[in-house]
Amino acid sequence: MREFLDENFLLDNAAGRELYFGYAAKLPIYDYHCHLPPEEIAVDRRFANLTEIWLGGDHYKWRAMRSNGIDERFVTGNAPDDEKFRAWAATVPYCIGNPLYHWTHLELQRYFGIRDLLDENSAASIWERCNTLLATEAFSVKNLLRRSNVHTIMTTEDPLDTLSSHQKIWEDFDFQVRVSTAFRPDRALAIAADEFPDWVERLAESAGIAIHDSYHRFLEALEERARFFHARGCQLSDHALDEVVFERADPGALAETFRRRMRGGEISQAAAEAFQTETLLFLGRLYHELDWAMQLHIGALRFNNTRMQGVFGFDSIGDRPFAKPLALLLDALDQRDELPRTILYCLNPSDNEVVATMIGNFQGSGVAGKIQFGSGWWFNDQEDGILRQLQALANLGLLGRFVGMLTDSRSFLSYPRHEYFRRILCNLLGGWIESGRAPRDLDRMGKMVEDICFHNARRYFSGEEAM
Repeated sequence: MREFLDENFLLDNAAGRELYFGYAAKLPIYDYHCHLPPEEIAVDRRFANLTEIWLGGDHYKWRAMRSNGIDERFVTGNAPDDEKFRAWAATVPYCIGNPLYHWTHLELQRYFGIRDLLDENSAASIWERCNTLLATEAFSVKNLLRRSNVHTIMTTEDPLDTLSSHQKIWEDFDFQVRVSTAFRPDRALAIAADEFPDWVERLAESAGIAIHDSYHRFLEALEERARFFHARGCQLSDHALDEVVFERADPGALAETFRRRMRGGEISQAAAEAFQTETLLFLGRLYHELDWAMQLHIGALRFNNTRMQGVFGFDSIGDRPFAKPLALLLDALDQRDELPRTILYCLNPSDNEVVATMIGNFQGSGVAGKIQFGSGWWFNDQEDGILRQLQALANLGLLGRFVGMLTDSRSFLSYPRHEYFRRILCNLLGGWIESGRAPRDLDRMGKMVEDICFHNARRYFSGEEAM
C-alpha cells in the first residue's frame, strides 16, 4: 500500500515516472490564463493569515463548504478568519475523491512543508504554523511566484482597465516573472444586459472617443482599447461564450440596434445575437491583425441561484448545442484568412469530441496547432477531466502540439495544479509506452512532454510559426 501523496503520486508506471522526473518536473510554468489580481503582484502583497491567501476568492472551496452544510457566514460572510478556516478544515475530510483534497494537501506540502492531513483536529496547529510562515518575506506574492518556478502569467482584464498595476510590475526590474494581460470584452458583447449603456459610456471615456449612440464609434473605441492593451504587451483575448450564436445583420440594422439600446429601448433576442456575432467577428479580425490568440470559453451556465446573485460559486455546466454556430463563426473569419490563433474550451465534457474535431477544420496557414482544444477547464480540471481532454485530443488531433495546462485561478497557491497535470500527462504517456502503444524512446517522448508542459505555449503566444 502506497503512502498518500508520495513522490510517485499519480505515476503508476516506470516510464511515466521517468518522463515526469526526467523531463516535466524541472520545467518552468507558463500560466497563460488565470485570474490573479495584478494589483496584488504590483504591491507584492503579504497575507495576514491562511484564510486570506487560501479561501479568499476560491469558489471551488466555497462550493465544497456549502455542500458540507456550512453557513454562508463562514464562506463569504463576515465570520472571523480563523473560524472560516476551521469550517474549511472540517470540510476537507469529506473532499476525498474531489481534486480539492489533492490540491489542498499538495499546497500544504509544497509551500509550507506540512504533511499532516487537514481536518478538525489538525486545524489549529496548521493554522498557527502556516501563519508564522506567511508573516515572513519568503511568502510575499512575488516570492511565492518565484518559488513556484513561474515563467509567465497572463491575467484577465476588462477593456476599461488602465493596466496601471501591470505598469508597476514591469517597472520592477528585479522581478523576473513575466506578467501580461488578456483582453476580456465580455461586457462589450452583452448588449441586452442592464448595465450595457453605462459600460459603453465608461468605454467612451476610457478610449477618449465620443460614442453616444453610434455603433461605428463604439467599434472604434473597442479597437482603441485593444491597441492600448497591445502596446502594453497583451498577446491574447478571452471571451466567455456561455452560448455560441451566429446571426448575421447588415450595418444599418446593427446601427439601429445599438442606437435603440443606448437610448434605453428593448431589443429582440435575434437583434442581440446579431450584435454579438458581428461585434465578435470585428474583434476576431482585429485580433488577427494584432497577431493575438483568441480564447473562447464555451458552455457555462452561470448564476443559477437567484437568492445568491452576485456571489461566486453558483454556476454549473450548460448543455446547449453549439457546433453549428461555432463552425459558422470560425468559418466567417477563415473565409478571408482573418481567423486568429484560437483556443476553444468546452465546459461540458460530452462536447470534447465536438471541439476536438472542430479544431481540425481550420488548421494550417503555416502555423502548427493554430487552433487549439483548450485544457480541461473549471469543472474538468480533475484527473478524469484532464484525461478525457487529453485522450479526445490525441484521438482526433495532435496531442504533441497541445499548449498545455493553465490554472484559471485566483489563488497564488494554485501552481501545484501544473504539477498535477504534468503527473497525469506523464502517467498517460508512460502507460502507452509500457503497453506498446507508443515507442520506448524516452528522448522523443520526453521532448513531447517538455513541449506540452512549456515550450508549445511559449512559442504559441509569442507568435512563432514553427512549433
